[in-house]
Amino acid sequence: MSEFMIGRRALVAGALAALPLGGCFTQTMQRGYVMPENALEQVPIGSTQEQVLIVLGTPSTVATLNGEVFYYISQTTKQTAFLDPKIVDQRVLAVYFEPKARRVTRVANYGLQDGKVFDFIGRSTSAGGEELSFLRQVLSANKSS
Repeated sequence: MSEFMIGRRALVAGALAALPLGGCFTQTMQRGYVMPENALEQVPIGSTQEQVLIVLGTPSTVATLNGEVFYYISQTTKQTAFLDPKIVDQRVLAVYFEPKARRVTRVANYGLQDGKVFDFIGRSTSAGGEELSFLRQVLSANKSS
């Protein structure tokens, strides 16, 4: 057998041996806000806006709907080998403040459950209105990524 044929067989055998390894590489990535461990315990109802900024940091975005709301937005994706990344979780942590005193009135951790905006802290789906439209828009953004 010629050296060319032996070299070619070795190359093909190496490629076939490496093929299963390509499917084993899975990477999980967190984008946006990464919540520190036990952070929500440090932001009880009645906390000041300054306390929230110290514990949670600068929000991803801020809204003024009957008072001020800080939104911390995150997305978790998984990618296997060379395939397109798949979104496995999207969350919006919302901290609501009383308009004049700027103290926390409510904290919600929104995500999607069964295709609906769901608060994982209050264990309820969100009511209608401007905020629900905003949350749907954020949670459904980048679905194709």
